[in-house]
Amino acid sequence: MDGVRLDKWLWAARFYKTRSLAMEEVDKGRVRINDQPAKPSREVRIGDRLSIQQGPTTRILIVRGLSKVRGPAAVAQQLYEETPDSVRAREEAARLRRYLADPAHAIEQGRPTKRDRRKLADWQRWSVSLDDLPKR
Repeated sequence: MDGVRLDKWLWAARFYKTRSLAMEEVDKGRVRINDQPAKPSREVRIGDRLSIQQGPTTRILIVRGLSKVRGPAAVAQQLYEETPDSVRAREEAARLRRYLADPAHAIEQGRPTKRDRRKLADWQRWSVSLDDLPKR
């Protein structure tokens, strides 16, 4: 096998759950081959250098194997090798995320409690809106 479509390889290597998701990510420009923009139909060859942006992190991979079928995760991991710089950057980002504030703590007021809902309903029952006033 000389080459495999990029979207098919990304799916087989288990970077994306479906081929259509892989195709969308490539179309959005989040996947590059040898530092050049790629299309889903571009052929991936052994030795190519892929740059995949997944969320805030970018993974740099070297293609070590080709596959057109999606197999077990252990087999999929043998299709590529992540560069040491990429692994280090990904681990550093994960370490920093652990120390950042939890977004849930930034929420001051969440869903109303039963008591809050009753107060709100009582307030709305006695309040008057402009629509309720008689027209002159």
